[in-house]
Amino acid sequence: MISVPVYQEYYFLNVFFPVLKVCYLTINSNVVILLPWECCHLIWKILPDISTIVGSMEEHNTSSMDFTFMGLFDRKETSGLPFAIISTIFVTALMANGVMIFLIQTDLRLHTPMYFLLSHLSLIDMMYISTIVPKMLIDYLLDQRTISFVGCTAQHFLYLTLVGAEFFLLGLMAYDRYVTICSPVRYPVLMSRRVCWMIIVGSWFGGSLDGFLLTPITMSFPFCNSWEINHFFCEAPAVLKLACADTALYDTVMYVCCVLMLLIPFSVVLASYARILTTVHRMSSVEGRKKAFATCSSHVTVVSLFYGAAMYTYMLPHSYHTPAQDKVLFLSVFYTILTPMLNPLTYSLRNKDVTGAVKRALGRFKGPQRVSRGVF
Repeated sequence: MISVPVYQEYYFLNVFFPVLKVCYLTINSNVVILLPWECCHLIWKILPDISTIVGSMEEHNTSSMDFTFMGLFDRKETSGLPFAIISTIFVTALMANGVMIFLIQTDLRLHTPMYFLLSHLSLIDMMYISTIVPKMLIDYLLDQRTISFVGCTAQHFLYLTLVGAEFFLLGLMAYDRYVTICSPVRYPVLMSRRVCWMIIVGSWFGGSLDGFLLTPITMSFPFCNSWEINHFFCEAPAVLKLACADTALYDTVMYVCCVLMLLIPFSVVLASYARILTTVHRMSSVEGRKKAFATCSSHVTVVSLFYGAAMYTYMLPHSYHTPAQDKVLFLSVFYTILTPMLNPLTYSLRNKDVTGAVKRALGRFKGPQRVSRGVF
């Protein structure tokens, strides 16, 4: 076990995390915990065998070693169809979200709080799917399945940051829908430009905090198994199965984080749409009720799949993850690939405002062509 004085540990972490001012400590070289810096002095007096996270990583892991994915494309001869499907989903997701961002930025009629939030959701989705799928597709084409320790750490950090930001943003967007339907008179005040930016900044801050806190802890565990990840990307539950240390404390911390990042936003979504449906049910127009119910049901379905798959992955105890269930998990884990494609189709491209913006954009595009043809 490597022992480093606490002041050296604080100096190292203050370089990379100058705002957080926290310290990462390992107890008995096994369990990693995150604590405020003020608590480290007390723990140092109580537990004399504390070592730093850097020493733990140097002792147990070698950054030159590579992880091997044993996921979707583990058999080349039977992976052609999944490769084609995932490639199509990836291209569709990029195009749909890219079109949404372009329309919202260029069409003045879409400069509203709802579409402002949707543009950031599209941006997150484009970045989110790009952290996972390109690597998977390139590995299939090059017939390789490895990723370096540094690459796995980077992918894990980006995934946690982006998915965390989306968890928070979807919950806060449900509040926007609630205000629109239930308090339309107060909407300009409750969803002002300042409030919209607070929602965006809060979502990114929550996701970034999740990535900065959990990634160093996850990747500091000693991996003494085969370094073969039974997954198609570096997700925490799959990576931790390679750890030869006790992860009980980490599981508890992860559970608490999931309550904050999954259950609370999902509860906000369900409560908001419940109030919306109650308000819609009182509408006198039958056609309006049907349209509102159809829209709300599609939104809730997509959000439930997104949050539900994440809850199954992160909040279900390991004892319930049997090998047979983990194979089914590969189907549910497609929320990491399907959700970025479904979000723009569900939230935006079906709206009359967006279809009108598409027609106006095509009209502007055809206009110059007609003029140029007339000149010649």
